[in-house]
Amino acid sequence: MTERAAPPRGAEGVNGTSRRNVLKAAAGIGATALASPLLTASPAAAAIVHPGALHLASDLSRMASTVSTAAEPWNAGWQKLIANSHSLATWTPNPQATIYRGSGTAENYGILYNDIAAAYQNALRWKIQGLTTHGDAARNILNAWSSTLTSVQGTADRFLAAGIYGYEFANAAEIMRGYSGFDLTAFQNMMRNVFYPLNNSFLVNHNGAYLSNYWASWDLCNMASVLAIGILCDEQAKIDQAVEYFKTGGGMGSIGNAVPFVYADENLAQWQESGRDQGHTMLGIGLMGTVCEMAWHQGIDLYGYDDNRFRKACEYVAKYNLGEEVPFTDYIWHYGAPGVWEGWQTFTEVAGGSRGQVRPIWAQLYNHYAVRKGQFVPNLAALAKLVEPEGGGGDYGSTSGGYDHLGLTTLTATEQARTTLPTGVTRSFRSVNYPARCASYGSDGLGVTPEVTSSSSATVKQQATFTIVTGLADSAGYSLRASDGRYLRHSGFRVQLGTSDGTDAFNQDATFYALPGSASGSVRLVSRNYPGRCMRHRGYELWVDPYDEVGVGFPADSSFLPVTAWV
Repeated sequence: MTERAAPPRGAEGVNGTSRRNVLKAAAGIGATALASPLLTASPAAAAIVHPGALHLASDLSRMASTVSTAAEPWNAGWQKLIANSHSLATWTPNPQATIYRGSGTAENYGILYNDIAAAYQNALRWKIQGLTTHGDAARNILNAWSSTLTSVQGTADRFLAAGIYGYEFANAAEIMRGYSGFDLTAFQNMMRNVFYPLNNSFLVNHNGAYLSNYWASWDLCNMASVLAIGILCDEQAKIDQAVEYFKTGGGMGSIGNAVPFVYADENLAQWQESGRDQGHTMLGIGLMGTVCEMAWHQGIDLYGYDDNRFRKACEYVAKYNLGEEVPFTDYIWHYGAPGVWEGWQTFTEVAGGSRGQVRPIWAQLYNHYAVRKGQFVPNLAALAKLVEPEGGGGDYGSTSGGYDHLGLTTLTATEQARTTLPTGVTRSFRSVNYPARCASYGSDGLGVTPEVTSSSSATVKQQATFTIVTGLADSAGYSLRASDGRYLRHSGFRVQLGTSDGTDAFNQDATFYALPGSASGSVRLVSRNYPGRCMRHRGYELWVDPYDEVGVGFPADSSFLPVTAWV
């Protein structure tokens, strides 16, 4: 079933009371909000939290604590950070008075995004390691730019520059708030006077074009910048402006336009740029995630707005980029400018361009929906695991696309330890929803889930016992070896025993990643070469099936408890 909805209306939307209002009620906070430059502000606002953009003080403390003990996956994320040249304390800033972005101009915006990555990454290293050499490096970069930059210019792309680099710059500065020698006032003034006017102009006027002319990511990066600047500058009006635009804005970045079609019977939702290409689709998903995360840290739940509309879009995009198929509704793009020129293009299928591209956005999205909220997001979980650990600026290319996101969210956003299995030991894998049954195999080698009890024969017990070994295709995964030396693998998506022939194809078929299952202590075994699928029992047979986001039984059908081996 497909639903097309207009952007949701109402101050709090269909989900009722917001997280911020709950916090305000609990704290007894009531203050008159400033009028938004774009929309009417909410009548009351909670105190602005600092640090409170992408990272809270508790997040930074968790990073320091987990890295100090080399806990995973934080340590893996830390290693990505310190291996990135932007995180060196020897970085020298190169501030410019004017930044240009757009063909036909004297483009120099690469200087800016490289310096921002260096400021952010050194700020993280200071908070995690406590080394002032990194704090000084971040401070010096921020001070150099706030004392030099006076304008961002160029073609329409100047709005992209103001949006993307605005939210990133403000986040680096928010971490450095209070650092000795950091001129916060000068930096706030730069954000207000150089970045915000362009952000606001775009959201209000869209460069004189039709509202539908610019794709969702254009709105979203400018919304992210307005929100981040509002937090950094203690200006509630800007926070309200970004939040209200998310809910009711006329451009393509508001939630109802960015996610125009909801497939209620599949718990998925189509992203606006899905018919264009996957690179821009993931750019938009990452930017909306940035807006939602910053709002969440200010007590505002945009992640769950309109019945978790964004979550359904995340699952849709993740599922397609894991190699599985998704539904698609024709999308009509009306482009141009009134009285100048216009055109229409109809997209009739999901686009395969840039399918499987890696962007460092998934750990944060998975963490919110699965860890904070306990929701079933199997595609998000699998994709976050597949790209773990996420890197930062420059790790995904030297051009601007490699700097669209601050990244490193395996390190910065993860709140739950990695699910692991012990290797070199034997275990039986008991079904979560049929605890008398275990993963096993029959005399024909096909995977099944028979009942196994203390009175079962020695053969039945042996067939339900596996040695867990390091994944044949990936050391981050696992392979399950039977007593006769054969491995559980999938063939034609049927789980069965096979004798290793040493080929990459076999090793891939026999390797699974461990992700949290539906019950405490249980695991979901995700296919290495088909990460949009996992091992599950169906009719007491073992298959590698695509995730069913709607079927109430699937989470338990695909979850197994590693228990003491029967043999």
